[in-house]
Amino acid sequence: MVDADRGSLFLVEGAAAGKKSLVSKFFDVHAGTPLLPCGSTENSNEVQVPWGKGIIGYVAEHGETVNIPDAYQDRRFNDEIDKLTGYKTKSLLCMPIRNSDGEIIGVAQAINKTPGGAPFSDDDEKVMQMYLPFCGIAIANAQLFAASRKEYDRSRALLEVVNDLFEEQTDLEKIVKKIMHRAQTLLKCERCSVLLLEDIESPVVKFTKSFELLSPKCSADAESSFKDSVEKSSSYSDWLINNSIAELVASTGLPVNVSDAYQDPRFDAEADQISGFHIRSVLCVPIWNSNHQIIGVAQVLNRLDGKPFDDADQRLFEAFVIFCGLGINNTIMYDQVKKSWAKQSVALDVLSYHATCSKAEVDKFKAANIPLVSELGIDDIHFDDFSLDVDAMITAALRMFMELGMVQKFKIDYETLCRWLLTVRKNYRMVLYHNWRHAFNVCQLMFAMLTTGGFQEILTEIEILALIVGCLCHDLDHRGTNNAFQAKSGSALAQLYGTSATLEHHHFNHAVMILQSEGHNIFANLSSKDYSDLMQLLKQSILATDLTLYFERRTEFFELVSKCGYDWNIKDHREIFRSMLMTACDLGAVTKPWEISRQATELVTSEFFEQGDRERFELKLTPSAIFDRNRKDELPRLQLEWIDSICMPLYECLVKLNVKLKPMLDSVAVNRGRDQNPLIPAYFCNCV
Repeated sequence: MVDADRGSLFLVEGAAAGKKSLVSKFFDVHAGTPLLPCGSTENSNEVQVPWGKGIIGYVAEHGETVNIPDAYQDRRFNDEIDKLTGYKTKSLLCMPIRNSDGEIIGVAQAINKTPGGAPFSDDDEKVMQMYLPFCGIAIANAQLFAASRKEYDRSRALLEVVNDLFEEQTDLEKIVKKIMHRAQTLLKCERCSVLLLEDIESPVVKFTKSFELLSPKCSADAESSFKDSVEKSSSYSDWLINNSIAELVASTGLPVNVSDAYQDPRFDAEADQISGFHIRSVLCVPIWNSNHQIIGVAQVLNRLDGKPFDDADQRLFEAFVIFCGLGINNTIMYDQVKKSWAKQSVALDVLSYHATCSKAEVDKFKAANIPLVSELGIDDIHFDDFSLDVDAMITAALRMFMELGMVQKFKIDYETLCRWLLTVRKNYRMVLYHNWRHAFNVCQLMFAMLTTGGFQEILTEIEILALIVGCLCHDLDHRGTNNAFQAKSGSALAQLYGTSATLEHHHFNHAVMILQSEGHNIFANLSSKDYSDLMQLLKQSILATDLTLYFERRTEFFELVSKCGYDWNIKDHREIFRSMLMTACDLGAVTKPWEISRQATELVTSEFFEQGDRERFELKLTPSAIFDRNRKDELPRLQLEWIDSICMPLYECLVKLNVKLKPMLDSVAVNRGRDQNPLIPAYFCNCV
């Protein structure tokens, strides 16, 4: 259009003013040149012009048209390209290319007017001025499309990263290698490194693991030399986990982008000397976990095209490393879970050996003659809680199972039942009150209420089995301290189960653990449905001994009874009733004759005082009155309040439901009316 012999097109690259340059997309185009960008062939080399330098740089910076009849007479002209190509530049017309916003996005250059080398005319300038806006539109659209395509490719690559990382979360080395392969693909770099911190909580930055990957696009000789030098030099590994750039990123949490490593004082050139690999540019970013803690750093070295890493590279790498952090963190957590599982497995194995009964004990009770109910007196509501020794309580428990027909009905293996009872006994700690005797006494009272009150005709056999087993297991592994103490002390139990019914959840889980131990499953012959129903009922029974649950449901129970609205066909009514039975048995020491109740009172009071001592000396807290031995003069008043507000209403309601339970209520009234100064009775066991 302007009769030029040759022409060139330079486009602006770099966003910031200090980083802008002009790069040839078409250079030295003439009649015989194929119209392909310089970057389209591997052997072609692009021409890069610094911003503001030479005629092209001047036009780009100032936005002015330059029309020179003789280039060699203009001080801005650089003849280096002429020297390289052997081509003689004479006349030259150079104009800026703008986008729709008026920003300069490139420079077009026409060289040597033909024929005869005359200068470019004013008409030529007008032609180019009319033509270049259309070029600007086309170039801007192409750049937008290229940017959109690039973002699409990067987004797709990040999705592939997510898929990769969350596909493999069992092996740290495998997932880090995937990360490094993906980083090299995304950022087209020669090398990638990942360094993980030894202790993320420590203020001192210390890397414990390092991973290195060289791009396959590096030459085979370079890769071989790098691997040999690294393998032979332990000092290189030391440098990797002690280099100052990585330490700076790990300590500050800020990325570092070094365009020229040898000009940066933080760079240690010793690594290049050791490895034989020349580092030009470094992009290093922190790796965060889901709790926003730095767990390591990732760095890429040397873009394959020789350019430094730009802002777009940094943004992409930071986005990529977010997913990497999650993947690495999940893999580390998985490893910790595996170790925890192994520890738990070992602990359960130890427990099953040390916390289960011996074969000799099982054989002894398996062969023993079991006294009748009448001989043991276990059907008496006023049974003496202290009349049987520890072995006699086992035989009495066996008799209860047989008397209720559970051994026959549920095909319970007798040897398994003996073993289970002995192991349950062994898993009660030697605390003052919440021990095996208390568990047996609660079970005995449940047995007496079921048989005396005739509840066998109302409750199903599955429900009765759940209640009896629940009573025996309801305080398994009790530590002599209540739920409030677990919460105040931040115990492992409170952390594991939370602060609601902490101990009760632990008692149930401990019961399940015993049932799952080899040779202890007394429910082995139940159908799958019966087994599922039974375990649900067992959990309800044990959790019902938490007085918080009792307080939540007793109003509903009292109203149903007072309005004669109890319907045994309604599932919820049956559940409330079973819960009230569990509470009545758990607090049952107050229903026993005075001497039995007094003896139980002394035990529970001593246990409470021990907890109060621990609160005072270990937790540095002032215990409440019922736990404070220094305030024992307040106990009688608290006892009477407890009987009147908690115990008496429950037993009165049960008597309304079944008059055969009246002896229990009568005993509570007698004990309340004693002239002696009363102490806190056993029904305080779960309060506060």
